[in-house]
Amino acid sequence: MSDLRPINERLSVPSRQLTGPGPDETQLQALLTAAIRVPDHGRLNPFRLLLIRGERGRLLGEQLAQIHARIEPDVSAGVLAKDRERFGAAPLVVTVVARLTRGHKVPEAEQRLTAGCVAYNLLLGAQALGFGAQWLTGWPAYAREVAAVLGLAENEEIVGFVHIGSVRMPAMEHARPVLADLLSEWNG
Repeated sequence: MSDLRPINERLSVPSRQLTGPGPDETQLQALLTAAIRVPDHGRLNPFRLLLIRGERGRLLGEQLAQIHARIEPDVSAGVLAKDRERFGAAPLVVTVVARLTRGHKVPEAEQRLTAGCVAYNLLLGAQALGFGAQWLTGWPAYAREVAAVLGLAENEEIVGFVHIGSVRMPAMEHARPVLADLLSEWNG
C-alpha cells in the first residue's frame, strides 16, 4: 500500500508563525509545477498564480488597510493593524486566482474547484519540501477593490492566499473528524 502519511500529516501552520527563508527558486519552480497538476475538466486551465514576496506583502497590507477604511469607515484601528500585517510574516504568498470561462459547458463551480485543487496542492507540496503553509481568504479574497489592486481581470476571482515559509514554531494539531460520522453508502 502507498504511503498516505503526507496527506495524513498535513497541517496548516498559521501565517504569523511563518518566517524566512522561503523556497529558493529551484524549490519554487518545482512546487508550482507540481501544484498545477490538477483535475481540469475541459482542459481550461481555469487558474493562474500571482506571487507576493517579502516587502511587497507589507506594501499590499498597507493598501488593504486603506481599502478597508474606505469600505468600512468605522473599522477599528486594531482591525486595520491586522490588515497591514496580513501579508507580512511569510516570505512568500501565492495568490491562487480562478480564471472563469463564463458560459462554457464546464460549470463555473467546477472551474473554481480546479483552482481550489491548486491551492491544496500548494499546501501539500510546501510541507513535502519542509516548509509550513496556510491557505487563507478573509475579506481581501472577496473584495473587487483588492482584485483590482492585484490586477485581476473581470472574469478572475481570488480562491485563496497560500502563505509559505519556514516554521518559527510548530503548529498545534487539532481534533479531526471521525470518518464514521461522515460516511454513508447509497443503496438505491
